Amino acid sequence: MIGYPVLSKRSGASRRIVLHASAKVNLVLEVLGKREDGYHELATVMQAVDLFDRLALEDSDAIELRTSDSIPTDRTNLAVRAAEALGRAAGVDRGVRIRLDKRIPVAAGLGGGSTDAAAVLIGLNRLWKLRWPVRKLADVAVEIGMDVPFFLCGGPALGTGRGELLEPIDGMSLALVLVNPGFPVPTAEAYRAVTSASYTDGRRARTVAEALARGRRAGVARDLYNALEAAVTPTHPEIARIKAALVAAGALGASMSGSGATVIGVARSMDHARQIQARVTKGTWSAWAVRSLRGPAVRIRSADNWGVAKR
Repeated sequence: MIGYPVLSKRSGASRRIVLHASAKVNLVLEVLGKREDGYHELATVMQAVDLFDRLALEDSDAIELRTSDSIPTDRTNLAVRAAEALGRAAGVDRGVRIRLDKRIPVAAGLGGGSTDAAAVLIGLNRLWKLRWPVRKLADVAVEIGMDVPFFLCGGPALGTGRGELLEPIDGMSLALVLVNPGFPVPTAEAYRAVTSASYTDGRRARTVAEALARGRRAGVARDLYNALEAAVTPTHPEIARIKAALVAAGALGASMSGSGATVIGVARSMDHARQIQARVTKGTWSAWAVRSLRGPAVRIRSADNWGVAKR
């Protein structure tokens, strides 16, 4: 189980907090079987990267979400659900006005909704002066979504159970290229297509976790794996074309992230990642050259600029 640090106890005087919420990629995603509770048992290696959303939280009488993006702003949005869940758990009868600027594509396998939810939990912990440790926030996070606890800490981590049981990895830095084809793949759709033929035993995740810890970039690239890829690709063949394009452009290895449809490619360096990005950006495909993050996935920022984090 991951060791959660204690958040700062400085309450501060600010009634407005700006946060950057990073995306994640799955370097490995194994499905081990179906659980009695209806979820799938997973073994996954998750890595936060420096593509992020920007959220501004302000005191308000009610919970309100505003965004320039065409996404739901009601309680189906995980950011709103996070505010509601924390308010119930803490017995707080206050609201928050959330301004969300999206950069992470929606339903793309990058955890965009989950990282926004984690940012709301961290931001409200400060805004509402709760002073909760991250471990206590994680109890609320798991009610919102299985990826949300990961974003409370970030870095590379091995996830088991439903993905919420986390072991930190002291991993190497990676340069990656993310390519999104411009269409969403709902998570439920991907898992519905999984069959028992896709079940594995978790060894792939352990192998990549060890390669990360030992600084073996080639080993990470060689052993990228996603059980959901075989389930999703028949109905979304564009994913296979993106993988082929990344390898042809020089990526050391490529695999779908999460439930898709974003595909990740491993590069030798950031310069190499930018070269690959230029070669695969075309038509409806959007591409980003990113670096893995070893620190927190959600960061409180004083600046209002947003996009890809400064290096």
